[in-house]
Amino acid sequence: MTSHQLFIDGTFVDGTGDGAYEVHSPATGELVGTVPVPTAADLDAAVAAATRAQADWGRRTVWERAAVLHRVADELDKRLDELARLTVLEQGKPLAEAVSDISETAMLIRLQAEDAIRMYGATMPSLFPNKRLFTTYRPVGVWGVITPWNFPLHSVVEFAAPGLAMGNALVVKPPANTPLSVLAGMEAFAAAGLPDGLINILPGDGIVGDALVRHRGIHAIGFIGSSATGAKIQAAAGLKRSIMECSGNGPLVVLADADVEAAAKAAVYGAYFCAGQVCCATERALVHQDVHDEFVAAVLRAAEDVVLGDPFDPAVNLGPLNNEGVAAKMDRHVADARARGAKILTGGNRRAGMPTDLYYEFTVIDGVPLDSLVSREESFGPVVPIITGTDDDDLLRIANDDELGLQGAVFTKDMGAAFRFVEEMAVGQVVVNDSTCFWDANMPFGGAGGRGTGWGRMGSRLTLEAMSDVRTGVFTV
Repeated sequence: MTSHQLFIDGTFVDGTGDGAYEVHSPATGELVGTVPVPTAADLDAAVAAATRAQADWGRRTVWERAAVLHRVADELDKRLDELARLTVLEQGKPLAEAVSDISETAMLIRLQAEDAIRMYGATMPSLFPNKRLFTTYRPVGVWGVITPWNFPLHSVVEFAAPGLAMGNALVVKPPANTPLSVLAGMEAFAAAGLPDGLINILPGDGIVGDALVRHRGIHAIGFIGSSATGAKIQAAAGLKRSIMECSGNGPLVVLADADVEAAAKAAVYGAYFCAGQVCCATERALVHQDVHDEFVAAVLRAAEDVVLGDPFDPAVNLGPLNNEGVAAKMDRHVADARARGAKILTGGNRRAGMPTDLYYEFTVIDGVPLDSLVSREESFGPVVPIITGTDDDDLLRIANDDELGLQGAVFTKDMGAAFRFVEEMAVGQVVVNDSTCFWDANMPFGGAGGRGTGWGRMGSRLTLEAMSDVRTGVFTV
């Protein structure tokens, strides 16, 4: 067990309060670290540092900013093993997944640094012959960022990379139960020569998050997490601009002509990756009745390759759930499905005899009613709920009969059917013939408009645009 500190103005500090959060390993239950509980004075200090630093950083050329970010990415690569190990200790995901998280984090920084260099403005004709109009991108100022526990450092960098590239500063609140890899990551930022104060880390709970969102020195809000929390944040933020990436209830649709074996493997992967604790996990498998039996058999075969256990074991691809709240939700969803007549084909329980009570068996449920909790809500656990539809229209209707619309998938060999689902499925991204968990660092990622999954896009040039102001110059000649 080690004691950690807050990161304010380029320095690790104890903070001004007396309390501390305990960080426990979900895999073993052991205490692996403590971090101070931030106070209002700590938040004020962080915002003041960010404000001072941003004033200079925003005046630097984008080439200078990109060069610093490239050095940050290099430093993260040097620390890959340490950061991956810390991620496993606090989050519980298998080591191979944690290594991938850190590698992709460094890659994302490089992509955003290069894209920022190519953020060109526009010139446009004026109604008046003696006027010339043009636009440039300017930083917003200081962003308050709240991130989740499933991808601790990666989620921070999803905002930090584009935010810093465009000249902003950040005050970040990661969760109190997964702050260790984020704080260790700040050593890489400091070693790379990022000016003091541009990124500040205050791990904490909802009280800290609420104070951050309401702080007068915060100009904009970035959030990744549940829709319920997102709604509270937006209500508190008022007119501050925001990027909100919230919950999903990902449908994986299997049409009658699909490669059923591939669809089954994708559904299983989408449910066990990060123990299903992903906003784009396969939360619902919607299957055409003509291939239902074949799909169920293929899913059960694929499920045999899921190995639950110690996340540091190279043979394991399913670690424990991160916390009791998620495990209890799985208990409720499975019990509700069973009570409504669904069939638990495999799993459905916490694994007995494990170091903690957070190891949940990989679960497949067939005959899932549309009004069941596992159909209507985001389970956020290792479960494949199978729902049958009569035809393409029925499957599309079921997919869209949901308040959330983040990412979905469709399996078909028919290009016309694929384009129809891309155009008509009410989600932000539709993946054709791959898992709902497909992710690309260069892909805009976010929810469909009018749904409870937020707005804005993570990744690609669109995040750079969202974290910038458009400035218009009007010249008289």
